[in-house]
Amino acid sequence: MLFVTLLSTRPGNTFQEGVARRLQWDYPEGANVLAEYWLETESPRVVAVVEAESMDPFGQIRMDWGDMFEIEVFPAMTAEQGLEMARQAMSSGQG
Repeated sequence: MLFVTLLSTRPGNTFQEGVARRLQWDYPEGANVLAEYWLETESPRVVAVVEAESMDPFGQIRMDWGDMFEIEVFPAMTAEQGLEMARQAMSSGQG
């Protein structure tokens, strides 16, 4: 499954603290990171696109980063997948 993870900076944390920790940290097993973006905003500060079989890796991410970030995880699909679902729904009369 595909997930989009949004990390928003909690008050009192600095970008430098986050970068120092990120240099020493790797995503947990079961999280295949497709992309990670650092934004020039506090909310969200980081956007990660992750493939995972379950929500399990996100529990570890929350434990590792929950003190520094408010973390939201959303199931997602690619535009191609969404369009294919729409085509199938329309052709079966569900749309």
